[in-house]
Amino acid sequence: MQIFTVTDKKIYIPFVISKINAGFPSPAEGYEECRLDINDIVITHPDTTFYVKVKGESMIDANIRDGDILVVDKSVEPRHNSIVIAIVNNQFTVKTLYCKNEVIKLIPANPNFPEICFKGEEELNIWGVVKYIIHKAEGIL
Repeated sequence: MQIFTVTDKKIYIPFVISKINAGFPSPAEGYEECRLDINDIVITHPDTTFYVKVKGESMIDANIRDGDILVVDKSVEPRHNSIVIAIVNNQFTVKTLYCKNEVIKLIPANPNFPEICFKGEEELNIWGVVKYIIHKAEGIL
């Protein structure tokens, strides 16, 4: 697992304030621009946030693909249905947390992968909760 740390260095790029319609096109509005660092949007707790690069296809139905970058916050309390980074058999994995009626398991978002169930004294070690998924847009050819 590649972990990328959040640094104090800011990289500001142009940000158009006008919203873009995803429905019907609208007449051109005034072109307003400011500068934005993407970290200001995706990071709430810099001291407990890290980036991680995804390897594998177990979460494709959750829109998490091989090569994506996840923004993970260790200070967020994991809850039922949170997408989490966990350690299972000394390996990192990203899965959806199921924690209901005293049943705890990690659920993949791909039917080709099995659920990981925790029984009795087995301990689940969660490193953080996924807050954002960053991936390249795919066009239709």
